[in-house]
Amino acid sequence: MTALSKWKSQVLQLWLMWLVCSILVIGIASCSQKESKGLNASQILGNHEYPAVCYGGYRENTRNVEPSNEQLKEDLRILSALGIKILRTYQAAEFPQAENLLKAISELKKENSEFEMYVMLGAWIECEKAWTENPDHSQENFNKNRNEVRTAIRLANYYPDIVKVIAVGNESMVHWAESYYVYPDVVLRWVNLVQSFKEKGKLSQNIWVTSSDNFASWGGGDSSYYNSDLLKLIEAVDYVSIHTYPFHDTHYNSEFWIQPSSNDSLDKLAQIDFGVVKAIEYARNQFVSVQSFLQENDLKKPIHIGETGWASVSTDNYGYRGSNAADEYKQREYYRGMKEWTDSLGVSCFFFEAFDEPWKDAKNTSGSENHFGWIDIESKAKYILWDQIEEGKLNGLKRNGKKILKSYNGNLDSMMRYCLSPPIEVIENEIL
Repeated sequence: MTALSKWKSQVLQLWLMWLVCSILVIGIASCSQKESKGLNASQILGNHEYPAVCYGGYRENTRNVEPSNEQLKEDLRILSALGIKILRTYQAAEFPQAENLLKAISELKKENSEFEMYVMLGAWIECEKAWTENPDHSQENFNKNRNEVRTAIRLANYYPDIVKVIAVGNESMVHWAESYYVYPDVVLRWVNLVQSFKEKGKLSQNIWVTSSDNFASWGGGDSSYYNSDLLKLIEAVDYVSIHTYPFHDTHYNSEFWIQPSSNDSLDKLAQIDFGVVKAIEYARNQFVSVQSFLQENDLKKPIHIGETGWASVSTDNYGYRGSNAADEYKQREYYRGMKEWTDSLGVSCFFFEAFDEPWKDAKNTSGSENHFGWIDIESKAKYILWDQIEEGKLNGLKRNGKKILKSYNGNLDSMMRYCLSPPIEVIENEIL
């Protein structure tokens, strides 16, 4: 090791020591560790009796309007009635929703001892100058990242019976996240810090630590992601949380989605079903690619799906004259197929997402990002939940003062009119 390398190593060690000390000083370590109650992460992840969903409760076209305590409880009662047991959040400190959500869950548990809900708590990680025209991917936004991780630790200590996973970063390493991505060494440092709190008894041993990212970032993509820091990160986390989105790739990598010309003789529903099966196969292949990378590097870690989903509406790349992917029928069939497969493997799958959030594409109300939810902003349950509505699971529950009713007034024919078949390949000699 050169003198310069030794100096860099010493600086890094001093930096980590200073960081730990600063957190201790501000009082996180002084917070008395409550005894963790209920199940731990190893018991709920991969347990098909604990379905998971990604959650954001924003109901306006901006996150400056936070959902109230009662609105959060509305959502929690709805999700509990649907059998959901694990929620995933994204930011710990930048917005108060995560902390407010934990408070609402705690209050519902006190009101009803049978109420059960756990949280995969996200800590957002980003680069220096994120969301500007010139993001600096070689540096991290240290102060903001520190506050996110610090807050996640504080909340996990305060709600040990609810917080079972801390996810350090969301799609923070994948290169197409051009506005904010960082390199694995940044995520690794924060993961190591959280793990050190567990080792020192300053955080429950039952909490699992991960980072939730695109499958490619975990070695399932091209070799540009392969480096020693990634291997160290995989060793450091308690499990690998991957994202897979066949929906988006119906546009960006459409080879799997384009149907063979022989399918032209099939009816519309058969063509659609064919496309959904191919989408599920595509997601499985991405999962297997990460598995293979871990096996090739002798890394033994559980893998769960931290995010996948299907939008029901799109006026952008995924609707009419695009990939024809977005509609409620495909959303339901994709969910059903993925759940059946992941349940059979003993893998948790966090579906994105519980409710539509109009802030995600505020300038285009019909943009696909606004429509991944199972329940829309008008409190209409999409096709994915029609069976649950018929079973009466949501009877007596309201959102925004409205009863939760079926979309399209429950008319299947009306709903299917908005469902389009995946494109069929065009053979050159068929044109001529």
